[in-house]
Amino acid sequence: MAEGKTTITEVAVEEFIAGVEPPAKREDALVLDALFRKVTGEAPKMWGPTIIGYGEYSTTYDSGRKVHSLRIGFSPRKAKHSLYLSAGCRTPEDEARLKSALDRLGKFSQGSSCLYVNKLADIDLAVLEEMIADGWAASLRDLP
Repeated sequence: MAEGKTTITEVAVEEFIAGVEPPAKREDALVLDALFRKVTGEAPKMWGPTIIGYGEYSTTYDSGRKVHSLRIGFSPRKAKHSLYLSAGCRTPEDEARLKSALDRLGKFSQGSSCLYVNKLADIDLAVLEEMIADGWAASLRDLP
């Protein structure tokens, strides 16, 4: 299997979070970690220098490319938190739930594979919990 750009490291998640700056981002990271742990039941691992991941999977794409990656996770960055909530394929029902959740989430922006949130005070954490649960369930259903 080819090495991906983002691989599991030996850094302790707690050690990483303790060094997150500014302090407000660190506090948000602690809340996110607790929420992801609660929903997934998984102990997190560091993926690369800044991504906290919950669960993992390995798969081979139709092209033959093999990957090993986190199922879901987040990265507490200085500007905005990056939330990786969906590693698997989504059904039309999944897409409808996602759209509904996004409509209720609060202030965020969207990238090709993640959501960006400036601070947790900008969003509804109950909605985020739903989104984490949906992403986790989809990853368990769709990924090995």
